[in-house]
Amino acid sequence: MTSPIRPPRHPYLDHPAPIAFAHRGGTADGLENTVRQFRRAVAAGYRYIETDVHATRDGRLVAFHDETLDRVTDGAGRIAELPWRDVAQARVAGEEPVPLFEELLETFPEVRWNVDVKAEPALLPLLELVERTGAWDRICLGSFSEARVVRAQRLAGPRLATSFGTRGVLRLRLRSWGLPAPVRRSAVAAQVPEEQSGVTVVDRRFVNTAHALGLQVHVWTVNEPERMHRLLDLGVDGIMTDHIETLRKVMEDRGIWV
Repeated sequence: MTSPIRPPRHPYLDHPAPIAFAHRGGTADGLENTVRQFRRAVAAGYRYIETDVHATRDGRLVAFHDETLDRVTDGAGRIAELPWRDVAQARVAGEEPVPLFEELLETFPEVRWNVDVKAEPALLPLLELVERTGAWDRICLGSFSEARVVRAQRLAGPRLATSFGTRGVLRLRLRSWGLPAPVRRSAVAAQVPEEQSGVTVVDRRFVNTAHALGLQVHVWTVNEPERMHRLLDLGVDGIMTDHIETLRKVMEDRGIWV
């Protein structure tokens, strides 16, 4: 079993054990990305929470996964085409409002946020918010778009923690197979699925290669205890889950819940 990296390359990763991430706050009860769900995760002991951001038509940054309101709320329409006053009327599962990300930073000052920037219009509002609130140590920015992550890093510099986009993950996987693939050194973590399209992403070679480059490995989205144990045995540095009670129990059983 490999050991988590010490010391971390960024204050965001300053944590004495593998990191437990509440994915969208924990989505098992259908209230993803809501203050109510985030509060539940914090009450369960989580201090790292994964969320997503979009920008409204008038530039307000909301914590929400989909491009449209349709799937999880009683509202409808593309967030990028709606003003905040309309998005604010929607209710997740017919119950909970869509939160502004700024509200989350204020409401949960002890939480560190893993933020998936879902669309380009959300990038600058996020960086401006982090600058204004001085929250650099509390944010790790990720995106499937490698170009978007690289742009964020160029704009913010080393004070911003970032993970790889899809292309960066592919290069790290190739590197773990012994191929001479270049790997972006400004990232602090590879945040990856356990497998993709039937191809294993996370194995011992992948974890060891990441660690040799000074990178942590965070795996999403893992909900079964046996998978959690297997990944922790491989030495991964973080797990993102919808089932926050399950991951906490696994970590408690292993004596690594902090």
